[in-house]
Amino acid sequence: MVKFKSTSDVMKIIKNKDQIRNFGVIAHVDHGKTTMSDSLLAYSGIIAPSAAGKALAMDFDKEEQQRGITIYQANVTLLFQQKDKEYVINMIDTPGHVDFSGRVIRSLRAIDGAVVVCDAVEGIMTQTETVTRMALEERVKPVLFINKVDRLIKELRLTPEKMQAQLAEVVSNFNQLIDTYAEPEYKEKWKVSIQDASVTFGSAKDRWAINVDLMKERGITFKDVIDAYENEKVADLVEKAPLADAVLGMVVKHHPAPAEAVKYRIPQIWKGDLDSDVGKALLSCSDDGPTIMMIVNMVLDPAAGPVAIGRLFSGTIKDGQTIQIIDEKREGRVQSVNFFMGNQREQVGELGAGNIPALLGLTEARAGNTLSTVKDIPMFEGVKYVSEPVVQVAIEPKHPKDLPKLVEVLKQLTIEDPNLVVKIDEESGETIVAGMGVLHLDVATHRIQDAKVEIVTSEPLINYRETVKAGCEPIMAKSPNRHNKIFMKVEPLEPEIATMLRTGEISDMKDKKVVSDLLKGAGWDTDTIKRVMKFDSRGNVLINGTKGVQFVQESTDSINSGFDEVMKEGPLCKEQMRDCKFTFTHFVPHEDTAHRGLSQLGPASRRACMGALLTAGTAVLEPTLAIEVRVPTDLVGNVATVLSGKRGKVLDMAQKGASSIVTGEIPASETFTLSEEMRGQTAGRATWNTSFKAWTEVPKSMLSAAVSDIRKRKGLAPDPPGANEFIDKE
Repeated sequence: MVKFKSTSDVMKIIKNKDQIRNFGVIAHVDHGKTTMSDSLLAYSGIIAPSAAGKALAMDFDKEEQQRGITIYQANVTLLFQQKDKEYVINMIDTPGHVDFSGRVIRSLRAIDGAVVVCDAVEGIMTQTETVTRMALEERVKPVLFINKVDRLIKELRLTPEKMQAQLAEVVSNFNQLIDTYAEPEYKEKWKVSIQDASVTFGSAKDRWAINVDLMKERGITFKDVIDAYENEKVADLVEKAPLADAVLGMVVKHHPAPAEAVKYRIPQIWKGDLDSDVGKALLSCSDDGPTIMMIVNMVLDPAAGPVAIGRLFSGTIKDGQTIQIIDEKREGRVQSVNFFMGNQREQVGELGAGNIPALLGLTEARAGNTLSTVKDIPMFEGVKYVSEPVVQVAIEPKHPKDLPKLVEVLKQLTIEDPNLVVKIDEESGETIVAGMGVLHLDVATHRIQDAKVEIVTSEPLINYRETVKAGCEPIMAKSPNRHNKIFMKVEPLEPEIATMLRTGEISDMKDKKVVSDLLKGAGWDTDTIKRVMKFDSRGNVLINGTKGVQFVQESTDSINSGFDEVMKEGPLCKEQMRDCKFTFTHFVPHEDTAHRGLSQLGPASRRACMGALLTAGTAVLEPTLAIEVRVPTDLVGNVATVLSGKRGKVLDMAQKGASSIVTGEIPASETFTLSEEMRGQTAGRATWNTSFKAWTEVPKSMLSAAVSDIRKRKGLAPDPPGANEFIDKE
């Protein structure tokens, strides 16, 4: 067994970048990622082998250990020896539960390869597909570990032939995902194969694994695996084929070294000039180039403060170094350079390109930030989240004296988790915390309580959105002093452009040429592109449609402020707007600057946007979740009954062994009592998971009641305003 080495030993090995691998473990929830990671840790001597699979060493947060799931991605450095050559392997274990998918996406930016863990019985599930798609979008190369092979022998009692067919089907289904989501260049190149050992089979719980390379080297066959379980010789199997040899051997063979990976990953994640000095340094993964790093995760250490963890793509980062936090337009100083071993930070003084450092001292940095010793370089592409917060709770301290402490804890939580949104409701004064799902919020509230702040929380509430349904002719609104007129029209924004706004591909901060090319690709002409006044990250845009009108340029900020207000709080129930394209068509300003300031044009712009929306017609959108239910085949009808009774739909059914997989969709607002009803209808024999799917229009029959309920909750008048309240006559 490879014994754990000192930090200085590790530092010597990583001087040779061919001996570094950066990989992550991704999978559907409960498919065995963390158990597998534990076995790898045990092999490297970081935890005792007897504790592997039980200690869940990578789940070092109390909440994770109690719930038995991974919430926070954990970083660890492993040692692996193959044919007298030693490798330093930086591994990140990521969450499988969909509420924490934001953390998975950020982790993918730091790694070059992914081991996708899949249950041999359950096969490819919804979240397997989601995380694989995310990896391929980041140009992270996947390999496959088919876990829980023991279930095929002990539970299903399959014959060797049927077992082979089952495993081959999982491989085939996984390759279909690569065919569907990989870019053309990688569709064939990155498909996994049993023959080249990019597929490994095993049992993370029992700590053995095999692939073709290991079978040839050690003379092991599937017959030996079956024999080990039938004759209680699993310990012999573990000795012959330890899980780490197969999995880490697969990582070393099939995942690229950092210097190789950056050649195709940098063009995908950094849109600067690749022929510039900075571009060349990034593409060469050079220790001698400028220091350039992207932060993927922030962890708060009670003693040391914020720890910024990320991928160093160029240069060498050192203790005491001054560095630019590009996104924040400010300078920071690295107090100390560390990396993780298990849940322990080891101070190393400096690290070269291709590694995953943990930095102390950068208190102003946040996940997603670009760090550089060169000022004003293009930032790394924003991480694209597949979901957005759809559930919220109102929280307040049980004792008013704890309010300052609550504010501080919430600030810390949002540093660690950018997917958690905290805002103050100006009407009620309540603190609102929004998250990806009920579990996400539950974990957040437990973290607050762990900080010794007693809180009172409301029942979970669903977030809604508003959108425009059609277009309208320009309407006119006057400023409060009646001396300025603004004309505005609205129509639905093209879905492709709205998506690019929400994912950050297009924004006011982005390189103008990149944005222009994207908009042209979506069908906009050059003149329209030049006239954009404001991009809104919720998926809305404001365009200047005026011609030859005075004072437009100097009034832009005031007009944008009114647009911003309405995008934050729409007309029907003060929910965020999305997918709206406003055109500012005409402007009749007062000649005197004193009569057309922000206090006049801001409200006029707001009134014009509101009037246009109400004239065109608006809709309320609710979050709809995809749902996947595994249930004994004879109970499929009961599942369909539960879904249809909750405004859901069954979209597909597939047989998998003695079970059936029911896939469907269900409004998020109908899921709060889903557990009780599903258990009641299936005698507790159904397991399911949900994930955000889309924003869908609230049915007409329910719209009035939904709007009334939301407005009542927010302390607003029961009925929404009419267009005539915002439109002025000449």
